[in-house]
Amino acid sequence: MVTWVLRLLVAGGLGVDAWVHARLAPGYDANRQAGGLSQGDLFRAEAVAAAVVAVLVLVVVLRRAAVAGLGVAVLAVLVSASALGALLLSVYRQVGAVGPLPDMYEPFWFPDKTLAAVAEGIAVAASVALVVVLWRRLRRRPPPGRRHEAVTRTALRA
Repeated sequence: MVTWVLRLLVAGGLGVDAWVHARLAPGYDANRQAGGLSQGDLFRAEAVAAAVVAVLVLVVVLRRAAVAGLGVAVLAVLVSASALGALLLSVYRQVGAVGPLPDMYEPFWFPDKTLAAVAEGIAVAASVALVVVLWRRLRRRPPPGRRHEAVTRTALRA
C-alpha cells in the first residue's frame, strides 16, 4: 500500500513537471546560446525525461523488491532532483551561459514555475522514500536464484 502511494506521488509530480515544461517550451525558444541549445530545447528534454520516468515508475516498480524497480526509483530521484535543482539555480543564482547551454537566469516566480517547483519537490521526496522502501524490501528477501535453497534447507531441518 505504501509503495502504491509513493509511486502515485512520484508519477504525479513528474507528470505535472513534464506538462509544465512542455507547455512553457515554445516561449523559451528564443533564449539560445550561439550555436548551442535553446532553453526551449532543454525544457522539451526535461518534459520527455520526466514523462518517461513517470510511466516507468508506474509500470516497472510493480514487481515487489525487484532490482529493476529500485533502479527506476533511483532514476526518478535523479530526474526530479536535477529538475528542482536547475529551477532553484535559475531563480537564485546567475550562472551565465555554460558551453552550449544558454543563460537561464530568471529571478522571479510565476504560477507555472511555482507549480513545477512544488511538483518536483513532491517527486523528490516521494522518490527518495520509494528508494528506501524498495531497498529495505530487497535486503530482506534472498536473491531470486537462492530462494529454493533457503526453502530446501528449512525443509531439511524440519
